[in-house]
Amino acid sequence: MFQRNAINQLHNWKNKQNRKPLVLRGARQVGKTTLVHMFSKEFNNYLYLNLEKKDEQKLFLSNLPINELIEAMFFIKQQMRNQGPTLIFIDEIQNSPEAVGYLRYFFEEAPDYYVISAGSLLETLIDKTISFPVGRVEYLMLHPCSFIEFLVASNELQSIEILNQEKIPEFAHDKLLSLFYKYTLLGGMPEIVNQYSENRDLVALNTIFESLLTSYIDDVDKYARNSNLSQIIQFVIKQAFNGAGQRIKFQNFGNSNYRSREIGEAFRILEKTMLLQLIYPITNTELPIIQDSKKSPRLQVLDTGLLIYFAGFQQQVLNIDFLQNVYQGLIAEHIVGQELKALNSMPLHRLNFWTRENKDSNSEVDYIYSYKNYLFPIEVKTAAKGRLRSLHEFVNRSPHYYAVRIYSGKFSIDKTETIAGKKFILLNLPYYLIHKIDRYLDMLMEHSV
Repeated sequence: MFQRNAINQLHNWKNKQNRKPLVLRGARQVGKTTLVHMFSKEFNNYLYLNLEKKDEQKLFLSNLPINELIEAMFFIKQQMRNQGPTLIFIDEIQNSPEAVGYLRYFFEEAPDYYVISAGSLLETLIDKTISFPVGRVEYLMLHPCSFIEFLVASNELQSIEILNQEKIPEFAHDKLLSLFYKYTLLGGMPEIVNQYSENRDLVALNTIFESLLTSYIDDVDKYARNSNLSQIIQFVIKQAFNGAGQRIKFQNFGNSNYRSREIGEAFRILEKTMLLQLIYPITNTELPIIQDSKKSPRLQVLDTGLLIYFAGFQQQVLNIDFLQNVYQGLIAEHIVGQELKALNSMPLHRLNFWTRENKDSNSEVDYIYSYKNYLFPIEVKTAAKGRLRSLHEFVNRSPHYYAVRIYSGKFSIDKTETIAGKKFILLNLPYYLIHKIDRYLDMLMEHSV
């Protein structure tokens, strides 16, 4: 497997003075177990416990003191203890509340051991049947692969080198844009990215896409409390890929006769699995971010590659140079959201968008990005042309004069003004530079109108 950016965050965790056991969170199949296996190569001892195995699960039922428990782990795994640091990885920890309870004692009584836990259904059980010891653990969120990780897997070393430069040369634009479109088509599921990097066969990936989607649907019974809810969740999963990128209503969702309350419960469960996210709008233009849960949310699914495959748009994406003709431009907006989400590893982080609704007209800005006490409006445009009326509406009400357009054009910073006459500075950012948005926002704020 290829290197993931989260390895750097694991290094930071490892080097902390007051390190706590780490709970690795994220949707199924985003590479949590593989990531820890790669990280384990930096340790002299590595104990991998999979609590789907009954004999390894039994270790935590014996109520042993923490030092004896560690000795028992080495014995059960038939491993000799070497001099040097030990990493303990407790996978599928949702199968043992007792193992969750032991995390506290690792922190309090065995701080020299490096402990990571993860679980495929963990998110649906947190605060329901599992309670992690408050203040004794920390969390790290793992997302699907980002564009940069896709380039690493594809061995596009020259492209990575160019992207690391302060100024992107014009000759590189077309290739970088083409690579980003390929990434959009494939998405960021690690198995997909890895297989494509090895054989470059798009058709061969269809069986993997199908397997991933089937596995999510098959998991429904594990977190539905009854057969009726199971059916509703399966329905919502299938319809979610058709409604991704759009604002939705629970009432009559997918033209169904299910009640709004039933659809809402299904969505809340699926949000915990991280297969999808409901993005509620904000109506303010400065901090704090306050989402309005009374307004219709926009639907974001886990991965754009899965979305394109499920919706049957693969051939369309392959046969065009730009994304504006596919799915009414929603694919472009969706992949931008996926890239923005990948920039933050905090479990509570959420995407945001802005809306202003009244009787005369409605305005909607695609994303709101919080950085250095400012809320920056981001409009996604598939080409350099296109009106920015909603962006202008936000800027007119904003206490600052900065805005961002993410698009297929080249990088630039323009001084312009809104329709109402307020002067502002517009950062025009190509898709392939989303991962450096903080750096370019710093650059943007060095300009004055």
